[in-house]
This record gives sequence, C-alpha cells and structure tokens, in this order.
Amino acid sequence: MNAVVDLTNVVLETERLILRAWKETDLEDFYEYAKVDGVGQMAGWESHKSLQESKTILEMFIREKKTFALELKENHKVIGSLGLENMSLLLSEKYENWIGREVGYVLSKKYWGKGLMPEAVKRVIEFCFEDENYDYLICSHWIRNLQSQRVIEKSGFQFIKEAMRKTLHGEERLSKYYVLENPKRGRVIARV
Repeated sequence: MNAVVDLTNVVLETERLILRAWKETDLEDFYEYAKVDGVGQMAGWESHKSLQESKTILEMFIREKKTFALELKENHKVIGSLGLENMSLLLSEKYENWIGREVGYVLSKKYWGKGLMPEAVKRVIEFCFEDENYDYLICSHWIRNLQSQRVIEKSGFQFIKEAMRKTLHGEERLSKYYVLENPKRGRVIARV
C-alpha cells in the first residue's frame, strides 16, 4: 500500500548533499543533466530535448510533492532527483497491507561513481523509517543497469524477484526488484 507523501517542507542533509523540494529556479540545473544522453535512459526515460520539456517535468515534481532535488552543498547546484514513487509491483502477498513506497533516482552523469546516490538513498531510508514509519521500501533497476544495482545493494536492499516493467514510453524491460523492511516494523504504536 502506498504511503501518503508530501515533501514540500522536508529538508534532509547528508555530508555532501541537501535533499529538498524542487523549486522553479532549479530549471537550468535540471535541464543541464536531463539533456545528457545516457542519464534518463538508465531510469527509463529519454533525454530532454528542450528547456520547455524540463520545465513541464519540473512543474510536475513541484505539484506531486514526492520527489527530492539533490543539491550539492559545495556549489548549491542541483545534480539529480530522488523520488518516493507509487509502487510499480506488489512483491508478494506479505506486503499487501504494509505501508511503503518505491525509491527511484537519477544523477547527473558528471557525478557518477562518487558515492553520492548511496549517500542520498541511505538518508531517505532513514527518513522513511524513522520519521514517516514506513513498513518497507522497494527499489528496482533495469537488468542491465549495474550502476543502479550497486546503489541498491550498498543501501541495504535485498533482491526479491525479476519482473517485466514498462518504461515511460511503453517499452517492456526485465527488471530486478529489491525490498528493505523497516527493522522497527511492528514496534510502532500508532501512525500519525
């Protein structure tokens, strides 16, 4: 079951990043990394063809309130996004009445291989489990996206199954799905 999400006033920090809601002023940074070939394709979408395309998606991020902008502390540049998405698959009946979300992310190609995404994902896991009392999170990647697989494994998720998944353009691709259960599940007295 998808948890209710509103990240409008949430600000999280890691050693090198600020995770916060998107702002209209992030448009140039967003377009800068979203137009680069290879970035969107790793997450199932095509490179942005225009500033207007990025603006439309940025407005959706702001309206939906479920996606963090990843701001690099050293220069305050937005270098990626991390969303708490609706789950694309029920992993098993075990999770049918559990509350959670699916973690999805993308990072500017300039910053690949620096450990920034595992840093961001781990902080979001902490937020979801400690502050929001989610029961679990899932994460997935296209079978050939080994970079994303490494992020998922470094973040503590456990492989659970392979399944077909559609890209934003309707193409079916084989994906690997992972789960991370809140270790405090069952000890939470009440949800707020």
